[in-house]
Amino acid sequence: MDLFSRSWTALRTAVAALPDEDFARPSGCAGWLVRDLVCHLIIDAQDVLITLVTPAATEPTVDAVTYWTVADQPPTGDDPLDALIVRLAAAYEDPRLLTFHFDDVGAAAGRAAELADPDARVSTQDMVLTVGDFLTAYVLEWTLHHLDLIAHLPGAVEPPADGLARARAMLEEIAGAAFPASFTDKDALRVGTGRRPPTEAERAELGELAGKLPFVVG
Repeated sequence: MDLFSRSWTALRTAVAALPDEDFARPSGCAGWLVRDLVCHLIIDAQDVLITLVTPAATEPTVDAVTYWTVADQPPTGDDPLDALIVRLAAAYEDPRLLTFHFDDVGAAAGRAAELADPDARVSTQDMVLTVGDFLTAYVLEWTLHHLDLIAHLPGAVEPPADGLARARAMLEEIAGAAFPASFTDKDALRVGTGRRPPTEAERAELGELAGKLPFVVG
């Protein structure tokens, strides 16, 4: 629960610190500018709010790791939902309107998470899991998107170190293998999820795991 809050607060703080011109820069998500990514984060915050008020009476069917599905290829930005995000983001026109909405919904999601019972069961996308597992799963989401946010913004504040470490651990559980110890947490996450290709040296260190990349979680 604390790690969710720290990761989410760090991401919201990074967005709030962006100058207007940075919203038109590319993000680490294919086909999305920074403004598109921030618009997506509003949808994410809404998902947190909706899920936390959708109780379930049955036993959990997934945990923080099995919550995630793995696709074969990274998104290209051509998916209808991805395209909708781009149109929604453009409709804001003024970046300050976008950040105001994000801060408003994001703060509410953060408060709801702090107030939630970690042992309670909730339902989302036809899955049942505990609140604690749901919020832990989102540590991976927040951390990856924080890296996406700052991908082309030198000097921007990075995700919390403990969030990076937990996100890497979850990705390794999803992959069923550990990334080489020489990989930083950021490199393991970016390479492991297809956000950048491995260098030749990294590919050699990855060994058989290189042939299984990327692990596109969603």
